[in-house]
Formats: sequence, C-alpha cells, structure tokens
Amino acid sequence: MSMKELERLKVIEQVKAKKMSKTEGAKRVGLSRPHFHEVYKAYCQKGPTGLISKKRGQRSNNRIADAVREAVIKLIQERYYDFKPGFAHEKLVEEHGFKISDESVRQIMIEAGIWKGKRRKHPRVHQMRIRRAARGELVQTDGSLHDWFEGRREPCCLLVLIDDATSEIFGLRFVENECLQGYFDLIRDYIERCGRPLSMYSDRHSIFHVHIKEATSGTGETQLGRALRNLDIELIPANSAQAKGRVERANQTFQDRLIKEMRLAGINDIETANTWLPQFIKKHNRRFAVAPASPIDAHRKAIPKPAELDHIFCVQAQRRLSKNLELSYKNVIYQIQTKTPGYSMRHAAITVCERPDAIILLYKGKAQPYKTFDKNNRPKESISSKDLNRYIDNNKMRRKPKANHPWRSYAESQNLSKNSTYPQPSQSSLTS
Repeated sequence: MSMKELERLKVIEQVKAKKMSKTEGAKRVGLSRPHFHEVYKAYCQKGPTGLISKKRGQRSNNRIADAVREAVIKLIQERYYDFKPGFAHEKLVEEHGFKISDESVRQIMIEAGIWKGKRRKHPRVHQMRIRRAARGELVQTDGSLHDWFEGRREPCCLLVLIDDATSEIFGLRFVENECLQGYFDLIRDYIERCGRPLSMYSDRHSIFHVHIKEATSGTGETQLGRALRNLDIELIPANSAQAKGRVERANQTFQDRLIKEMRLAGINDIETANTWLPQFIKKHNRRFAVAPASPIDAHRKAIPKPAELDHIFCVQAQRRLSKNLELSYKNVIYQIQTKTPGYSMRHAAITVCERPDAIILLYKGKAQPYKTFDKNNRPKESISSKDLNRYIDNNKMRRKPKANHPWRSYAESQNLSKNSTYPQPSQSSLTS
C-alpha cells in the first residue's frame, strides 16, 4: 500500500470505531463525503485490500503506442544517437511531427539504452550576479577552441558575443585561431547591425589585456582596447572564467547543439559555416533569449562612417616623419608624396593603419599618398665624378680565389706556355 492508502486506512479505522464521523474523516483524507462512503464500503467488504487502487499494475490509457515508440527509437538511433533528450525532442517535433513530451523522449531513450540518466549532484553555493537591466548594456565575449567539425577538418575557434541582460547571441564567427582580426570583423559587424554597446566583458587574453605592467614603452592598451576606446566602449577584463559564466555556458551549449546542427546541415568548412551561422543565431535566440528587465535598448545608434571604421578596426602604430618626409615600418620605407614642398610635415607625427589589404598613412586624420621602398634594397646615392675612382678602389674584390677555382688553372696554363723550353738544335746540325 502507498502512504496515501495507509493514511486512509487509519482514518477509516477511527470512523469504524466511532471515534470520528464520516464527514470529518472525508475532510481529513481530502475526499468528498460520497467518495469517502464508497471507500468505507469497500473496506468493510474486502478489508484493507479494498483500499488499494484498481489501476495499479494496469496499462495507462495515455501510454504511447508501441509503433510510435519504435519509430522514435529508430530515428534517434539513426540520426540523433548522441543528442541529449531535450535536443532530440525538439528535432522529433520540428522535423518529424511527433506529438510527444520531452520527458517521454527521455524515458524512451533510457529504456532503449541510448541515454543514461545522470545522478543529481549536490547543489553548490554560488553568489548570484544580477543581470544587467537593459539590452546592450553589457556584452560578454569569448573564443572557444574546439573540434567543431568532428574531424571533418582541423579544430578551429568560435568567437562569441552574447548579451548579459537577455542571453541573446549578437555574433558568432569561426576563425582558425583566436586572433585580433577575427574580433575586429566580428565586433564591427555587430556594431553596424545593432549599434555601440556601453561596455564589453572579456577574459584576460593578450588580445584584450596588457600583462606587462612594468613596460616603459607603448600606450598600455592593446589594439582591440584602443579600438573600443575610440568607439567609447568600456572594456572590462574578468578575473576568472566563472565571472563571465554566461558566455562560458553558451560555449558549452554550442559544443553540443551547434556541432550537431552543422552535421545535419552537411557543413564541413569555415566559409560555409560563417554564411549559415545567422540562421542558427536566429533560431537559438528564439529558443533561449529572455526578456530584459528594462524595455530600453542601451545600444547607441550613432556610429562612425565606414571609412572611419576602417581606420578604427585595424592595427595602428605611431611614427614620425624625417626631414625627407619618410618613415620606416616593418622594414619598408614609406615616402609621403605631396604637390607642395611639405615643410610643415617635417618631423610630424603619422598614424600607420595596417589593414589586411593595405597600409594607410594618416596625418591629422587624412590619408596621405606615398611611395614605398624596400629598406634592404634602397636606391644608392648618386656618386660624383670626383669620387668615382675612390669608390671603385674601395669596392674592389679583395678576396683570393680558391685553389681549385677555374681562374687558377687558366692562369697556370698561361704561365707554362710562356716559360716552356723548346729543344735546342744540336752543334752538328748547326755546322752542317
């Protein structure tokens, strides 16, 4: 008997012993008086066994049909063998039209040996950090290096942008490794679509944070930090991975769902995946995004022009012009070309903007035309006629040829021909 039935047995025994009325007994067990009368009658006829439910051990009327159960198992084994029950339930409903609950799918997978139920862990205490109130107030970013294509290509990195207030994915991009240019492209695309957020939360990767505090040279910030500062976006470095748990948990979700979605879509390379990702983002946000506490969108819609964004999202370096309007950058000489004498530009500060496709030289915010010369193969200075002989004498080859050099064999043959002795005629031949 169940605990509920044992409780009814105690109450009915008190009613039968005239210690309690039927009305009071019905209230005690939560039944109506007519229902309690039927239960009391069954007890009087059959004893305690009359209180046991007749449905116990019987097949449920809502039980899933065996044909449906077999079809679900077959589909899961063929296509969704490594899916979790919740994700497999979504695919069965969306792709195959099954009308079945997620718990039923979980139980079917456990009975078929496809899924093994996990033991419930003891809850750990974590201090809760309240979400930001408005959308775009804080954006978390991270890169996840993983075998995203399940061996169909080499492992690569997924760059993620996620909103702290809504868990909405603002951007995803696959790159070969976690690099500066990848973040430049991802953040620029996000800003052009949504606007400028108030702040960005990242880890302490060298792309975001300068670790050498004792450095005497440099600006004290990374190229990405400089770009965000130019856009008036506060960069906040996290002290631990748990501090930016929202993006870390999103990476775990992607390593489960995104991998399987790409497998079903037949995606095997980075280019195709990046083209397909907006479709996945839209579906993911519809499934997992939550409503923000504030209806205000904190994104600032005013963004720089595309040409200005080109200058911001690139590697920048400061150089100073020589009196000949030249500067050196990565073993290349850049010579500014001006129609005027350009006296005002002598020793002026120049910003070198290095983009993947070009180098731009900015002077007071304007691009300057230039010519380039290889630093190792620069054109020689012109030599005057007075110094020509001295230059030739100083640059003559002063090394001796090797012992087996062809020049030596030629010189020796010439010497032998000159010094060779021919046979002299005899005295007898002379007298005769």
